[in-house]
Amino acid sequence: MSLDLKDFEIERLGECRIETPKTNARFVEDDEHVLYEYQINKLQPYFTADREPPYFEMAGPRRKIYFDPSKLKCGIVTCGGLCPGINDVIQHIVMELYYHYGVRSIFGFRYGFEGLAPRYKHAPLELTPEVVTDIYLQGGTILGSSRGSQDVGEMVDTLERMNMGLLFAIGGDGTLRGAQAIAEEIKRRNLKIGVVGIPKTIDNDISFVQNSFGFITAVSEARTAIYTAHIEALGARNGIGLVKLMGRESGFIAAYATLSNADVNLCLVPEIPFTLEGLMREIRDRLERRRHCVIIVAEGAGQEFFQHSGETDPSGNIRLGDIGIFLKEQINAYFKKINMDITLKYIDPSYTIRSVRANPYDSYFCLNLGHHAAHAGMAGRTNMLIGYWNGQFTHVPISLAVSARKRIDPNGRLWSEVLACTGQAYPM
Repeated sequence: MSLDLKDFEIERLGECRIETPKTNARFVEDDEHVLYEYQINKLQPYFTADREPPYFEMAGPRRKIYFDPSKLKCGIVTCGGLCPGINDVIQHIVMELYYHYGVRSIFGFRYGFEGLAPRYKHAPLELTPEVVTDIYLQGGTILGSSRGSQDVGEMVDTLERMNMGLLFAIGGDGTLRGAQAIAEEIKRRNLKIGVVGIPKTIDNDISFVQNSFGFITAVSEARTAIYTAHIEALGARNGIGLVKLMGRESGFIAAYATLSNADVNLCLVPEIPFTLEGLMREIRDRLERRRHCVIIVAEGAGQEFFQHSGETDPSGNIRLGDIGIFLKEQINAYFKKINMDITLKYIDPSYTIRSVRANPYDSYFCLNLGHHAAHAGMAGRTNMLIGYWNGQFTHVPISLAVSARKRIDPNGRLWSEVLACTGQAYPM
């Protein structure tokens, strides 16, 4: 993808003229940036053409803000599947707005974008420090969630009727596209309502965001399932432990879980096709050498083995074939055919993982996301999200973040490390 500075420009509602009430902060100036390319290559276009390299606007509090906190009303919405850390983000948006900016009117819209659609009659929840003080101890979201789109015009009508000035949307690709549509309708109506996204994807598949909250917790929680699979495999002659992890289109959880657990022998991800013949050969070779095998498969891997009807879920995603059950059946059938006794244990911890509370790292990460979302919103930024790039928090246009799905590069360093760790054949 060819990128220039225009792709990284952040929309603003207007000039920031109000002195911030926030004190004792490390303020960020508008000329502070985070380079997109963090590896120097003199063949890159902006070196050869003598033009500025692309960069992100740096996140953080500004000395002057756009909104008058005493008159501002804010809304928060959470959409899509559950993910560790959603409540943490809600809590820190509320705490930052309330205590550091003096915003007293903050509401949570229930059950995703349904909460902005009048026909569902979901009453907003008033969010105060007392309401959110210990929600970080809980998994899930106190606001509830849902999948699927709603009428954009109706949602903007609700924001306008409630005199909302800021909407914070916590969600993945579909949520961000919905937030983008809301921001564009707001702009068409010439309203002064900001829309700020916080990327929520346990799969870590949002482009131009190196790390999303909940991902580290998911990798950490996967260890219990992998350890269990390993012990089960060790406990039987020719034992096989098969673990299915999240990852519809991107196999980052499976890859990082493999790298952080030396017991994994084979890793299958959506980005890397494999053949059943090659997989069975790898499993058989492993059993002949070590008498046990542990396999991790991401939920979106091996979809070429299924005939999809085109049916979609409420978010518009193609319904996947169950690769875990499919591989369980195929492995059992193969070894029965060659008269080799095996004991296979299949583990799917997906819903257990996504429902847990965030681990300490993700809780800290969510604190920063919540604070930077509040800073961006108060400074009049809109149609953007809070990202993380090269160790810094950034402002990312939603249009850029949803332009493509972030996926594992088959020729990149991460997959090379997986191959080195497992020793599996490539291609398989």
